[in-house]
Amino acid sequence: MKVSEFNFYLPEELIAQHPLKERDASRLMVLDKKNGKIEHKKFHDIIDYLNPGDTLVLNNTRVLPARLIGEKESTGGKIEFLLLKRIEGDKWECLAKPGKRAKIGTIFTFGNGRLKCEVVDIAEEGNRIIEFSYDGIFEEVLDELGEMPLPPYITERLEDKERYQTVYSKEEGSAAAPTAGLHFTEKLLNDIKNKGINIAYLTLHVGLGTFRPVKVEDTDDHIMHSEFYQLDEENAKIINETKKRGNKIISVGTTSTRTLETIGDENGFVRAQNGWTDIFIYPGYKFKVVDQLITNFHLPESTLIMLVSALAGKENILRAYNEAVKERYRFFSFGDAMFIKE
Repeated sequence: MKVSEFNFYLPEELIAQHPLKERDASRLMVLDKKNGKIEHKKFHDIIDYLNPGDTLVLNNTRVLPARLIGEKESTGGKIEFLLLKRIEGDKWECLAKPGKRAKIGTIFTFGNGRLKCEVVDIAEEGNRIIEFSYDGIFEEVLDELGEMPLPPYITERLEDKERYQTVYSKEEGSAAAPTAGLHFTEKLLNDIKNKGINIAYLTLHVGLGTFRPVKVEDTDDHIMHSEFYQLDEENAKIINETKKRGNKIISVGTTSTRTLETIGDENGFVRAQNGWTDIFIYPGYKFKVVDQLITNFHLPESTLIMLVSALAGKENILRAYNEAVKERYRFFSFGDAMFIKE
């Protein structure tokens, strides 16, 4: 398929720059994937579309405050590092800006010397391998000095770091939030449980490849980034028992969806495991595990709009997106939500 088939017109002013005061006050577009019917609701209405015995699958990854602003120890020249993934111990792969300052052997300091790092190697695509030195616990130092690695289309500063975390975030390691989950409050999740809907958790650490544009003309030529996932025995059992009963699996976000479809067998059952996935889901893909999806509105020509098109149909999605623009929905990470039901 041509990547250009997933384009749509999006006015820049519809890109949400900040979260709403109340998480579940965002708008919710409900799209029936069978007939294309569209309803306009509020996110807290999602509970009306979930039935006892269904299972909601949430990604409990937690975003690292992975953006560090520092200076070159010898000259004071400014540097920005964006941590991508931990290699081992205090060694990390990161993006450096400006990269020309980050030569092997150079030392940089952050927070008046509270944290230091040395560039020890240069990886693929020019990414730097750095090794940190500090006193205390690294995660606490990073939480103190680091900033949230907000997507490039968000230009305003985020006052409260927790608004770029889901209320159920737990496993640190993400470079970006699983944004479909940002709409849930603890009260809404409790109400969902009290209705008899199960909640299962998995982890997929979102990589920055999520924001990289598709640079090929044909979907067959695109190579997906790889991301780490894990699912334990307890949560695999919840998902499998739901399938056995014939109830629905509702995936919260494209990250949960990619994980479930990576580990699901032909009958839609999963098993506890961890590993790396580079699954690329686009129209023509046959879903094995996921029945319904809660998601945000995605970038034109992105792998994410291709994924939702695979589930709901490209024509349905593009018509829904055009209606979202017409109705002034808020787009992307801090934007409104869509529920694809059947």
